[in-house]
Amino acid sequence: MTSVTAFAPATVSNVACGFDVLGFALHEPGDTVTARWAPSGVHIEGIDGDHGRLPRDAAKNTAGVAVMALLKALGETRGISLHITKGLPLSSGLGGSAASAAAAVVAVDALLNARSSQEQLITYAYEGERLGAGSAHADNIAPCICGGFVLVRRASPPDIVRLPVPRGLTAVVIHPELEIETAKARALLGTTVALSDAVKQWANLGALIHSLHTNDFALMSRSLEDTIAEPRRAPLVPGLAHIKQAAADAGALGSSLSGSGPALFALCAGQASADRVAEAMTRAVRAHIGGEPQTYVAQVAEQGARVIAS
Repeated sequence: MTSVTAFAPATVSNVACGFDVLGFALHEPGDTVTARWAPSGVHIEGIDGDHGRLPRDAAKNTAGVAVMALLKALGETRGISLHITKGLPLSSGLGGSAASAAAAVVAVDALLNARSSQEQLITYAYEGERLGAGSAHADNIAPCICGGFVLVRRASPPDIVRLPVPRGLTAVVIHPELEIETAKARALLGTTVALSDAVKQWANLGALIHSLHTNDFALMSRSLEDTIAEPRRAPLVPGLAHIKQAAADAGALGSSLSGSGPALFALCAGQASADRVAEAMTRAVRAHIGGEPQTYVAQVAEQGARVIAS
């Protein structure tokens, strides 16, 4: 093969009560990366869709760093050239840095015919995410590589628990015309958590995971509450409480920030409910933030990053 193109999907991380440990993949949107042979080293030959904002230096680019980690681990000395197409908005809370890194390692792994395991691919892409997000966490990388709904018990070395997805569970994701840098959003969290808030979070996390296994939407609805990250990040998204209330009034099981925001997600019991929630959240975002948000309605994607052309 002379080139391989891979696609990696958007992801919702945290999922309210699962700060840094829960995430799920969406069918769309996503990033694509094409890998080709080069004389030596790792090079970014071009990036589309970023309006010139992302670094072309591979050592400063999430995709480039992830591929460097892969080549080093495999002892591979041949050069690689990458072309990145950003389908995800920057600083959106939809796992953009993870998607570029994931698509890049999947494409290069296929080009090399290395047949790395998902855990190995997560390890390589994790290095790119460390650069892009300003800290190391895998709640975007893991669902982006694996697909589905996952729990990250440990990020490195990866210990990923794949969770069941109840039939009919549908996600609404809405991205306002805002940007929030992950590193800055994490800085708002501080380093301590009140014990009472931690206990509530643990209880909600356990209940949410049980609801996935038992198809218990009522329990899921009671569990989708973040007592740690969302309260501290709420000032970054104007009208957040009003948008969440609009989702609830329209029938959402629950809603919260997607990752560090500004994107929000809602989980719904079925397509019809999700369509109503999407309309209500879109109206609320227009009213409280302004602009024209991007809105997606999709079930959880079973498949993660994958080769789409070779």
